[in-house]
Amino acid sequence: MNIVSAEFFCSYSSLNGLPSDGSPEIVFVGRSNVGKSSLLNSLCARKGLAKTSSTPGKTRLINYFHINQALYFVDLPGYGYAKVGQGERESWGKLLTGYIQKRQEIALVVALIDSRHPGMASDLEMMEFLDYCGRPFGIALTKWDKLTQAEKSKARRTVESCAPKAKFIVNYSSFSGEGREKLLTQLDIFSQ
Repeated sequence: MNIVSAEFFCSYSSLNGLPSDGSPEIVFVGRSNVGKSSLLNSLCARKGLAKTSSTPGKTRLINYFHINQALYFVDLPGYGYAKVGQGERESWGKLLTGYIQKRQEIALVVALIDSRHPGMASDLEMMEFLDYCGRPFGIALTKWDKLTQAEKSKARRTVESCAPKAKFIVNYSSFSGEGREKLLTQLDIFSQ
């Protein structure tokens, strides 16, 4: 996939009013602070397209980005962040769950997993949920540049054993760009 245009489209706090033009949606999910916004900016080669923050839990809405005037990248709120109130956590959970279960336009879900913490229960639960919903999913192992060679081998083996139903696993560094072309190639397959 060659991204020639990428622009913020809209944010939604509920499932009402989501785009109805039938364009395919590639969805990005992951724990809070896994690097979703950084990956989206890197993938689209646009600094500041998705707002980044060092504070986990900043993405609280469903954020749509129009790509090549042909499809959407969708950034969902992060899960697993403990420092918000129970009520807010539950409302995020309902929004995320409802979207994944009901949205017909979803072509692919990219589950972002922090390569420094593979095999976390919340990530495993998300992959089980995606499989239960019949959603094809792939994995982007983020923050890959922060690992030693031995840690990379161990993280990769852990994720491969935990995610046998993943369509792909890509090692990704938003800092160096490693994995960008591989991930774009995979996204191209599912965006047709």
